[in-house]
Amino acid sequence: MAEGKERVRVDGRELVLTNLDKVMYPETGTTKADVLAYYAAVAPVLIPAAADRPATRKRWVHGVGTADVPGEMFFQKNLDHSTPGWVPRASITHKDRTVQYPLVNDPATLTWLAQIAALEIHVPQWRVDSGGDPLPPDRLVLDLDPGEGAGLAECVEVATLARAILRDLGLDPVPVTSGSKGIHLYAALDGTQSSDQIADFAHELARALEADHPDLAVSDMKKTLRTGKVLVDWSQNNAAKTTIVPYSLRGRLRPTVAAPRTWRELAAPTLHQLDYREVMKRAAAGKDPFAVISGKHDGGARAAAPGDGGDTDPRLEKYRTKRDAAATPEPFTAERHRNRAAEETRRESFVIQEHHASRLHYDFRLERDGVLVSWALPKGVPVSKAKNHLAVQTEDHPMDYADFEGTIPKGQYGAGTVSIWDRGTYECEKWIAGKEVIATLTGQDGGGLGGSRRFALIHTGKAKDQWLIHLMDEAKEHHEDSNDGDGPGPDGGGQGEGDDEGGAGDDRDGGTAEAAAPDPAQLSPMLASPGTRGDLTDSDWQFELKWDGVRALVLGDAQRIRLISRNGIDMSASYPELTDRSCWPPQDFAADGEIIAVGPSGRPDFGLLQGRMKLTKAGDVAKARAATPVRLMLFDLLTDGGEDLRRRPLTSRRKRLDAFFAAAPRSDCPVQLSEVIDADVGHLLESAQELGLEGIMAKRTGGRYVGQRSRSWLKLKFERTQEVVVGGWRPGNGGRSDTVGSLLVGIPDGSGLRYVGRVGTGFSTRELAEMRRTLDAIPRKTPPFDEVPAADAADAHWVSAKLVGEVTFGEWTGTGKLRHPVWRGWRLDKNPADVVVESG
Repeated sequence: MAEGKERVRVDGRELVLTNLDKVMYPETGTTKADVLAYYAAVAPVLIPAAADRPATRKRWVHGVGTADVPGEMFFQKNLDHSTPGWVPRASITHKDRTVQYPLVNDPATLTWLAQIAALEIHVPQWRVDSGGDPLPPDRLVLDLDPGEGAGLAECVEVATLARAILRDLGLDPVPVTSGSKGIHLYAALDGTQSSDQIADFAHELARALEADHPDLAVSDMKKTLRTGKVLVDWSQNNAAKTTIVPYSLRGRLRPTVAAPRTWRELAAPTLHQLDYREVMKRAAAGKDPFAVISGKHDGGARAAAPGDGGDTDPRLEKYRTKRDAAATPEPFTAERHRNRAAEETRRESFVIQEHHASRLHYDFRLERDGVLVSWALPKGVPVSKAKNHLAVQTEDHPMDYADFEGTIPKGQYGAGTVSIWDRGTYECEKWIAGKEVIATLTGQDGGGLGGSRRFALIHTGKAKDQWLIHLMDEAKEHHEDSNDGDGPGPDGGGQGEGDDEGGAGDDRDGGTAEAAAPDPAQLSPMLASPGTRGDLTDSDWQFELKWDGVRALVLGDAQRIRLISRNGIDMSASYPELTDRSCWPPQDFAADGEIIAVGPSGRPDFGLLQGRMKLTKAGDVAKARAATPVRLMLFDLLTDGGEDLRRRPLTSRRKRLDAFFAAAPRSDCPVQLSEVIDADVGHLLESAQELGLEGIMAKRTGGRYVGQRSRSWLKLKFERTQEVVVGGWRPGNGGRSDTVGSLLVGIPDGSGLRYVGRVGTGFSTRELAEMRRTLDAIPRKTPPFDEVPAADAADAHWVSAKLVGEVTFGEWTGTGKLRHPVWRGWRLDKNPADVVVESG
């Protein structure tokens, strides 16, 4: 104690308590220190009864006073500017204003309320979700208020009558002696009906009690009708009304409490309103009759009931309705995390997961009051304070999702692979539900954050689910040798590998344990996303030339080498010069590269490669091989000697690739390394354009190898190209009347194929004749596109949307069509489902 102040730490929060010897209840001498001690003692039972409910406070700053001189009391709804930022809160919009209410979700908030002399805490019968929006009511309350000439005994009689009716309806109520004159009767609800519906039901129940027992119960508020009777006040089920929360003190002359009771206690002739000392003893003994309503066991562990973050929590209804528990391995419980909570001090956890769904994104999840509040980050966690990223709030997830890694099956919501990018604990500075969150996250060793990072999540004020995530000031790293600065984002992985000097035998992997190589059939190539120089705002990138060819996974075992296309087709027969086993190191491996054909100018020529990529017969291949030699440009190593390298950062994989290539038995094979170019990106782009190349590749140095499209690989191209799905053709004129005049093409969009225009140039004469035979073999009667202009469809021949090609074009029109498209050739290595919009 110093100058009447004491600094304490409650649940990880630091508070300054003042005026501890101030008398709050003069009649009993109860001080502010006593009030603080009481609320600390009942926090484990009060908080579950109040959690996620906007709290209105009744404050007696100078105490409750005496019978002769009552203390001054004032109601407070809105939080003022002196409220600590870490106090959880929700913004509720009323008719004429928006009010920020505190949520009594943790012991520190309860202590803060006691410090500001908020003796009484009142809450509604509904809670808010993680976005601050009201949920349907999850409990019903009847306020049994004795009129003049009636007392607690008459309230017990009405409570017993009401209990019989409610039990017949499957509801088992719990009585609470109000700490004033009467009794509150609570029943748990399933959250499927509105406040208006519950209020109407409670009103009918009150009327039924009045009709059956007119001398005992009354449902009308008029005081003149209440003499000698008990008012069954049903109105507190209205969404706008609040009731004193169980275990709250009362601001009466004596420090009584709204105390949950058993029905056996209600039958006792000594029944009375309990004071705070009696309730403290009950809490210390583990006695909590309200547990069946609030979802707590007497021992303090969370039950599998509303609010537990598991398979019955109403906050997870949206999560459950989107998923089939029998078809997805995703968790629906909080079992593992409940078990941890019983053994550990309460800590707020976070997890960031890589989610390779239709597009790679990162799921950012913060534990909050027993659920994981979640946002999807389409462009990953920001790596620079200068650039915010979009954060789309999604449904709350169960607590066990913090441990989830696995594959969500095709056809299920969020289908794709999920892995943990980083996890740990966080320190919350501010949490305004649906508005703003500020938190410092501390990840695990080797995790993607590379230490601690401080973020702000800010709602945009537009669509309900649209937020921005902002990297705030630099945070301390876990390790003394970690890099300073902003650190990598999700596409960048952890930082520990950047200075690795190890060679092929080095087992360090930036914090990821050595893993056995996967079945080659499970491998799929990592895909790049379109990018610009503006995306390269930090230094965590390496650059290579973009090779204009056909992608190939190279799979080697003791006997053979196979070349697998992006869509899983074995291309080995088409390129025998690349499958000579003596050209490759002897161990099992999987590598990634691009097959190119070099034209007379010395540049890769995709058109020239067209003459090789369709051939499989040995004789045809031998002739074409002499006329059109190919090379394989290697740029990544996925597995090596039975070890899975995909979770290693790119810098580590590249060093292993260099050593792997150096160990090749022969140097005269048409296999080369794609060179990493150390140059300013601007100069590199200028040079590549002068050489007539397609563009460059930018790859995050800390990025892992993920078998889907990712923003840790960016392609910066000079010429706009677009893969398209062919869905029809129109006959030509003149010399092309017997062949194809133009192709009608589209791009997958949702569940259909969006028409993007006609392509009528760029074809060779030989290609046109072959194209007509190919298309005649796959006819269909109706267009595969969602909509085709009548002028384009007039003489069209429709075909099954099975074939993928590539075009160059000038720009996108305002109606979403390709302007001046020119045919580049077929993409036999790709499936229609692989086609995405390459540039905007």
